[in-house]
Amino acid sequence: MTPDLECVDLVKRFDDTAAVDNVSFSVSPGSFFSILGPSGCGKTTIMRMIAGFLDPTSGDIKIKGGSVLDTPPNKRPVNMVFQHLALFPMMTIADNIGYGLRRRGMAKDDIARKVGEALDRIGLPGIGERKVDELSGGQKQRVAIARCMVLEPDVLLLDEPLGALDLKLREHMKVELKALQAAFDTTFLYITHDQSEALVMSDQIAVMNAGRFEQVGTGQDLYYRPDTPFVAGFIGDSNRWTGRIERAEGGKIQLRTDTGLAMFATGAALSQGDRAEIFVRPESIRLAASAEALPDCENQLKGIVTSLLFNGAASRVLVRDDVGETLEVTLPQSGEFAALQSGDTVHIGWGSAQATCFGSA
Repeated sequence: MTPDLECVDLVKRFDDTAAVDNVSFSVSPGSFFSILGPSGCGKTTIMRMIAGFLDPTSGDIKIKGGSVLDTPPNKRPVNMVFQHLALFPMMTIADNIGYGLRRRGMAKDDIARKVGEALDRIGLPGIGERKVDELSGGQKQRVAIARCMVLEPDVLLLDEPLGALDLKLREHMKVELKALQAAFDTTFLYITHDQSEALVMSDQIAVMNAGRFEQVGTGQDLYYRPDTPFVAGFIGDSNRWTGRIERAEGGKIQLRTDTGLAMFATGAALSQGDRAEIFVRPESIRLAASAEALPDCENQLKGIVTSLLFNGAASRVLVRDDVGETLEVTLPQSGEFAALQSGDTVHIGWGSAQATCFGSA
């Protein structure tokens, strides 16, 4: 099957700086593909090249199998939704959605039909005569998407479109956007620095850092099977230690941290004497009142609770171990530790399979 979008060896240089450094990826028809990374990593530069606003230094961009490098932006089969939605305040909702169709010279009856269909699909039937300032933030977001979708682009580009919304609406719109993408059955390329947005909505995610893709995969791949220390540290939260490997056998590793702790972890292509980093997620660490309650945990520590971070089901505790390091541990929802408070002594533990190890310089 020919990808809807394919970028091949894409490079963009600004003077001596490579904003995008030899990036290749493809997006299957009808899928939701996100590029996730910190500010300045090059993700918006990729999107601007796909849209035609920037010319690549080298490489190719193909849509439906054909190169678009020589195609001007207004002729490319893509549309773009920005964080600032750029709806026309003096126009009705129907006129906003039909704007591109009028520019194309489509007949009024056909425009009215397509606008009506689009409003039905975004769950806002019958609001065509209302003005933009009468809508909520989430409704404006859906109208901006409908305005693009009536033009039937092969690929819809979305550049941080939820960034201007408040937190609660942003959470709601994650689900809405995924549903809209399925309803229109259009390929979405989504740019964000918010890992939660990417994890919730995407079929595939590319994690970008300093102009390159570190890893491309599903949210589960990135979260549970990170390929690099950057991905392990960027996706989700992690406790992290550095040290030197004392033993490596069959993918199982024993490491002595720089603070003197012995730890067991999993990691490939590592040898005795190598410097390494270990990552352990807060939810992988078990909390107990005694060491006897953690018989299957190869890694065990005793510590003092220094802080309770209450956040309902996402509550965590900070535990300071014997060497003075602080670990973040997810609080179980069983109620067993409901009375836990700062100053309490606890035991924590995790298995080697929950500790991911990477070589470091």
